[in-house]
Amino acid sequence: MEKKIKIKAGLELHQQLDSSRKLFCFCPPILRKDSPDVIINRKLHAVAGEGGEIDVAAKHEAEKEKKFIYQGYSNTNCLLEYDESPPFKIDQEALQIALHISLLLNCKIVPISQIMRKTVINGSNTSGFQRTVLVGRDGYIETESGKVGISYVYLEEDAAREVGGKEGKKIFRLDRLGIPLVEVVTAPDIKSAEQCKEVALHIGDLLRSCKVKRGLGTIRQDINISIKGHPRVEIKGFQDPKTFVNVVEKEAERQSRLLKKDGDKISLEKDNGKKELKPEVRGANEDGTTKFLRPLPGSARMYPETDLPLLKISKSIIDEAKRTLPKLRTEIKKELSKKGLSDEMIKLLLREDKLEDFENLLKLFNEPRFIYQVLVEIPKEISSHEGKDVSEILSLDIIESIVNNIVSKDISKADVKHVMTEIVKGKSFNEAIKIEKLDLEEIESEIAKLIENKPGLSKGAYMGLIMKEFKGKITGKEVNDILEKLM
Repeated sequence: MEKKIKIKAGLELHQQLDSSRKLFCFCPPILRKDSPDVIINRKLHAVAGEGGEIDVAAKHEAEKEKKFIYQGYSNTNCLLEYDESPPFKIDQEALQIALHISLLLNCKIVPISQIMRKTVINGSNTSGFQRTVLVGRDGYIETESGKVGISYVYLEEDAAREVGGKEGKKIFRLDRLGIPLVEVVTAPDIKSAEQCKEVALHIGDLLRSCKVKRGLGTIRQDINISIKGHPRVEIKGFQDPKTFVNVVEKEAERQSRLLKKDGDKISLEKDNGKKELKPEVRGANEDGTTKFLRPLPGSARMYPETDLPLLKISKSIIDEAKRTLPKLRTEIKKELSKKGLSDEMIKLLLREDKLEDFENLLKLFNEPRFIYQVLVEIPKEISSHEGKDVSEILSLDIIESIVNNIVSKDISKADVKHVMTEIVKGKSFNEAIKIEKLDLEEIESEIAKLIENKPGLSKGAYMGLIMKEFKGKITGKEVNDILEKLM
């Protein structure tokens, strides 16, 4: 069996937060699909950082001399995103979510922090920098593979969204620029490709316990990896942790092939001779290999944000974050299991992001499995039958009204699917809940004929046939009473 190459690795996870505004302005954090009505042309230049040096990655990007085109919207973008206005104070809602994440990662909260500008001249920001601030540090998580340190948690702006381009030009859309983002940086404690995947899934699950955005592109992961004797390589381009193992193992093999030990000297074999190995940023390909993107950025790209004061996180803000700390999804799953929900029910409830709705409806009618059916299962069945998404028609208000009518016994549990179907077909709620009740004497006559035509069945079999025939127009108790009389 081939011996695996020993690695040292750490992760950087970037997760969008589900706040009501952008981080340093009041624009809505939404992505647009319609045509933009504002076009801006820019060319960015590399400048020296606080220490007087130009960052190596910024210099590399500047040498490409690309032109950047920015698409915006007059009603959802502002002067800050065009780099024509100073920033507003940091969004407090986003800050609290970042504190929740930091606390769940067992981090120490940084009480006073300097908001920094991080030089970014690949075109993804009109200003040529990204605002970022340190919120938590020195945390850890416990995994099956052991403890992994959490070095830092940053709160920062997301980048603009690249939507096209050609040789020498890139086109970005400003709708994503400025959406609040947390960056979680682990210590280089990861020792294998499998552990890398485990840590990513563990932190991802923890992040989803907090108020974060869901869906493709809302979470991005980078891996920092090196083997003994090779400098650190940062690999970008991960959306799916399933690819981690393949990419990490192939990168370790690539680094191993490049190394040639000659005493204490390490060199890179090239057709044109030997060249010193340097830290770099690479992109992940679909087949698990990687490609060179740019040199690895250094400390020269960071300098203080001059338009904002120091971020001060008071004890009262930290106490409020602790008081409102969300439960971990692992705890929620255990609680739901105790309430009688199956693993598949729990998975769907969390995936559909309906936990809060479930808990609220449960306060009205304490039957967990039935509430799950009303909230998730029955609407899905109707959607499948009607061939369209009915979630907007069967809103939470409608579902809550249906549950209240069950509590008041105006309708029965057996009536729910019929009522929902009628609403989806266009009836008002009041019209739909007027379930047509047949005359019991007429029903008795129909049931007597059924028994006569199909003799010898069990009571349960007759019950099933009758309930199917009358589709919620008669209750189970009423059917049982009639069968008791006739049998």
